[in-house]
Amino acid sequence: MPVESVIARLEEIASSLPSDDGVGCFTRLYLDVTRSVQRELAESTFADPQFLVRLDVGFAGLYLDAVSASTRDPRSIPRAWAPLFEARKRSGIAPLQFAFAGMNAHINRDLPVALVACCRELGIEPADATPQHRDFERVNDLLARVESSVKQRYLGGTLRALDRLLHRVDRIDDVVAMWDVRRAREAAWTNGLALWALRDEPRLSARYVTVLDRTVGLAGRGLLQPADTWLQRLARAIR
Repeated sequence: MPVESVIARLEEIASSLPSDDGVGCFTRLYLDVTRSVQRELAESTFADPQFLVRLDVGFAGLYLDAVSASTRDPRSIPRAWAPLFEARKRSGIAPLQFAFAGMNAHINRDLPVALVACCRELGIEPADATPQHRDFERVNDLLARVESSVKQRYLGGTLRALDRLLHRVDRIDDVVAMWDVRRAREAAWTNGLALWALRDEPRLSARYVTVLDRTVGLAGRGLLQPADTWLQRLARAIR
């Protein structure tokens, strides 16, 4: 499946969901990120673009699998993704929280799995200071810029400024403080190396993914604790 097909599928999902649906919030963010990565691949010179394309497509496929599972058999959704799908229509959770909860599941759980699958398919070994690792880190820089833009989109504006005046203690600030895409991807690379080392030990590898899945799911529940203020609820009600 080419990157264009991934984008088309994300567009289809995003357009089918209401603006306040938590899965829709993450999907729209992921769509922006995927488009940015596609532009970067077209405009920049990478050491191994085939590696990045294959990783991007395989990575996206894991999220699309979770979306399919949510309609086919919700019990089969990976535990890392369960908090987002369970809370997608819950009131009191800000769009930024949904977006970060999706990033948490996708990067911390899915990316190591996708990295190992990609390297197996291409016949390469993931290691630090390789061309593939340097390309991976260049994408970190791109995603850090996208993350900054997303934070400004959700945290800016007149309503946000007034809200900060009325509510000195703001849980959204806590959410922002506890999430950083660069650190998450660095951890995902390390977890990918660990999984690669276990590639010939299927039982240990499966146990590793299971524990990772549960840990990431726990973090996701923390990111999705209701954080709306009365002013934000009022603004939603009168739109």
